[in-house]
Order: sequence, then C-alpha cells, then structure tokens
Amino acid sequence: MQRFSEAEKADIWDALERGESMRGIARRIGRAHGSIRTLVIASWGMRPKVQVSGLRLSLAEREEISRGVAAGESMRAIAARLNRAPSTVSRELAANGGRCQYRALKAERAARRRARRPKVAKLAACPRLARVVEARLAKWWSPQQISSWLALAYPEDPEMRVSHETIYLSLFVQSRGALRHELFRCLRTGRAIRRPAARLKGGFGQGKIVDKVMISERPAEAKDRAVPGHWEGDLLMGRRMTAIATLVERKTRYVMLLRLPDGHTAESVRRAIAKRIVTLPAQLRRSLTWDQGTEMAQHVRFTVDTGVAVYFCDPKSPWQRGSNENTNGLLRQYLPRTTDMSTLTQQRLNSIAHSLNGRPRQTLGWRSPSEAFSEAVAMTA
Repeated sequence: MQRFSEAEKADIWDALERGESMRGIARRIGRAHGSIRTLVIASWGMRPKVQVSGLRLSLAEREEISRGVAAGESMRAIAARLNRAPSTVSRELAANGGRCQYRALKAERAARRRARRPKVAKLAACPRLARVVEARLAKWWSPQQISSWLALAYPEDPEMRVSHETIYLSLFVQSRGALRHELFRCLRTGRAIRRPAARLKGGFGQGKIVDKVMISERPAEAKDRAVPGHWEGDLLMGRRMTAIATLVERKTRYVMLLRLPDGHTAESVRRAIAKRIVTLPAQLRRSLTWDQGTEMAQHVRFTVDTGVAVYFCDPKSPWQRGSNENTNGLLRQYLPRTTDMSTLTQQRLNSIAHSLNGRPRQTLGWRSPSEAFSEAVAMTA
C-alpha cells in the first residue's frame, strides 16, 4: 500500500478539522477510505503533535550546570550562561538530588528514563480505580462526570482520582490496557475514535404555526433559570418516523419522556403533554419552549387546557432550547436513531428517564436532576 506523504497527511488532517468526512476526503485525493481510517485510528483520532526537543536540557547543558554547582555559582548565574530560565535550573537540581548530589550523567540517564513512552496508564496501574470507572461507564456516565464524582466520593484517597482525559485515552488507545474496549459504546457519541468539532449542517423547511408567541416575549425568570417550572420540549425521532416527546425543566434539568401511541400529529402531541404536565404542582408548570415544529400547532388549546404558556424559538436556533438539545443527545445512548419508538412502553420510558435523572450534572454542582427537582417540589409543598 502506498504511504501517505507529509503533504497528504497535512491535507487530510486539515480537511478533518474543517468537518469533511473520511469518504469525502478519500474521493477527493483518490485514495482508499480504509487507508485514511487506518491513519486516523493510528493517531487515536487526534492530529499528531510536533515534538520540540530543543526545550529539553542537553547533556552538554547538564555538564555546564554540574560545573557551575561545583564552583559555587548561583542558579541565576548558571541560567544566564545557558540562556535558560532560572526556574529550569532550579527544577533540574531539585529533581536530581540537589546541589550536593547533582551529577550530569546521572541526571541525563534519569531524564531519558522518565521520557520513555508509553508509560503505564494510571487506570492500568490501579485496578481498584479501573473497576470503579468501568462500573460508572456501564451506567453511561460521562468521563467528566466520573472524574468529578471521584473527587467527591473519595476526598481522602488521592489514588482514586483520574482526569476525564485519561479515561478517554484509556478507551481510545487500547495499547494502554486499562479499560475494556467495548465500553466506548457507553460514551455519548458511541465512537471508538475522536472526531473534530467542526460539522457540516443542513436545514429543513418549517410549516406555519398560527398565533405563535416568540421566545423574545418569554419572562426573564425563564431565561435566567431563576425559578423552576419553565420547560423545554421537542420530539426524539426514531425508525420509520416514530417519535417520543421529551420535556426538560430548565432550572433542574429534570427529564420527562412521553409515549406517543397515536403518532406525532399536533393533536396527539398536545394530548400526551397536557395529560402529563397537569400532574405537576402549579408552581412547576409555568411555561413551555418549543422549536418551530408543527407538532405544536395546537399550542393555543394546550395553554387553555393546562394554563402553561407556550413560546417558540427563532427559526434554526436550537441553542435557545439548549437544555433539551443536550438531553436529546444523551438520550441517544439509550434510544439510537434505529429504535422503533412505537414499540416502547411508558414504563420503559420512565425507567430511562429515571436513569438519566440520576446522573450527576456539572451545571448542578454535580448533584443529580432528581435531587434538584425534589428540592423544588418540596419548596412548593
């Protein structure tokens, strides 16, 4: 197989960072899609970084430091002669026995030993930590949730700490031998390699909704999440145009999932949401924000039936319902796009919502939505 030139590699990584697909790149440069995928996987889905060895001290510089120490010179004087920062000389001496024990050749060998790669991953060196991380991944916690939770759950045990980046690398780089490879499916993206953040997006036309009230007229208390009771809603689509309704409370991120047995027409969506939302205390059903989808065309009757005002986002502005968009992304771990939503029971949807509401959230100070929502309900009692 013909190797990629450095120019071709740079072109491939530039294209990936612009959001192009691997197949598109392969067609453009006339190479096999599998070859590009092999190149990307070999780098763990990340563009290789150029190593700048000139930042490291050389053996000659270490010998100069050794002579300066033997002559009784200050660290600033030695650093000035080497054109290095005094802190570099200070760290070099501290890492190699101090002024009394510093030897250039011994320090050089120690530096080479520390620089050897790959190092043993922390998760591979600590089976107890790896077991805890794997158990949380199996519950579909994100690496960041796991990392932050460990600091709270084991405050006196520094061995039980790991960064979210280490967890990601242990999943993507199997040579580390730290976590089971199949656990990458528990990540929100479900991918075994990383992808650039850039994405190519398209849009769809929207139908007309009569008498809609735009989000600009929504109360300020809903925008700043000052009080609970303001909801965001949307449909989560599945196989053969089946769908369920998702509702997320803005302040607590509490999720409710609703089955739509009669399809996702405006009438069936209105009935399903109205039936569920009226079971909440009046203080916890203040408003509902929806996108421009015509499934909410009966919003006026919905407001009359429930007393909940409905506000519509601007066209092609999903960030105005950010909590709901994020939640729908999390739900794809449970309900992929190939799921036939019409086969799901309300009991199954309640179980999924319970699982999601039990996961800690950074925006809630690593509390779960269930805990935050329970506090809100208690305040209304």
